[in-house]
Amino acid sequence: MIKPRKIPLRICLGCSEKKPKRELVRIVRTPQGEVVLDLTGKKAGRGAYICPNSECLKKALKGKRLEKNLQHPLSPGVVDEIIAYLEAQERSEA
Repeated sequence: MIKPRKIPLRICLGCSEKKPKRELVRIVRTPQGEVVLDLTGKKAGRGAYICPNSECLKKALKGKRLEKNLQHPLSPGVVDEIIAYLEAQERSEA
């Protein structure tokens, strides 16, 4: 009998819903201290997850949940990069 494969779940920092890791966008603070968007989900460092929509990002930024989870302040450039990526994702789905 084949055992079903376990699907890793993560919590979105915006809406606080548990979702499969593959459905979420990972933002990582690397060991060098920079905050980047991790599209592969495998970069080394402390990760935070949000749903791929701009509403969840706005909620996470408003409550400073992203900064608290990454234990690092976010620069405006990183926030702009994440917003641009999420808007591109939303346009491609529509």
